Amino acid sequence: MVAVPSTMHPLGWEAAHFTLPEPLSGNIVSLDEYRNKPALLIAFICNHCPYVHHIRDAFGQLVRDYLPKGLGVLAINSNDVDRYPQDAPDRMIEEARNHRFPFRYLFDDMQQVAKLYGAACTPDFFLFDKDLKLAYRGQFDASRPDHPTAPEGPTRGAKATGDDLRSAIDLVLQGHEVPEVDQHPSLGCSIKWRPGNEPDWFLPYMHG
Repeated sequence: MVAVPSTMHPLGWEAAHFTLPEPLSGNIVSLDEYRNKPALLIAFICNHCPYVHHIRDAFGQLVRDYLPKGLGVLAINSNDVDRYPQDAPDRMIEEARNHRFPFRYLFDDMQQVAKLYGAACTPDFFLFDKDLKLAYRGQFDASRPDHPTAPEGPTRGAKATGDDLRSAIDLVLQGHEVPEVDQHPSLGCSIKWRPGNEPDWFLPYMHG
């Protein structure tokens, strides 16, 4: 297994419309519900990935800090649950309850939304401004889990803070641009694509 970086979708790209189920509530959630937010954060995560486990609590705290400021937050699991049953909807419900997720956790069974957004790994973050234009994409922060696939160095095993994402959210809520020089790819477990459904950019990682 190798860690996979973000594709770094072009800034200014307009958020693609989608509707997805939320296993915990049984509701269908639409992007349209978030069109009047001053900022919208879409995070691609899953249940089993050690990179998600590394940032999970800090991400939950970030969301709790910014919801009162108007930030909309959606998390999406796009993994192939036939091969990774630990990411199945019933386990998503357990994950959301056990960790008291303060955000809606959606299931992208057909992986269409992950493809639309160019999501590559878990976690992968996409921050949109009030016009639903992409303002930031990439990492939560520079920390990485103490895991064999993570690069060695001082960031491996460092505490997750969300500093990169917090700075980006602050700028977007203030109506400012996030400098591209301050945007760095996330790194994590690959989206677990269904066999035959892999996007072209993922092919070099298939045998890694």
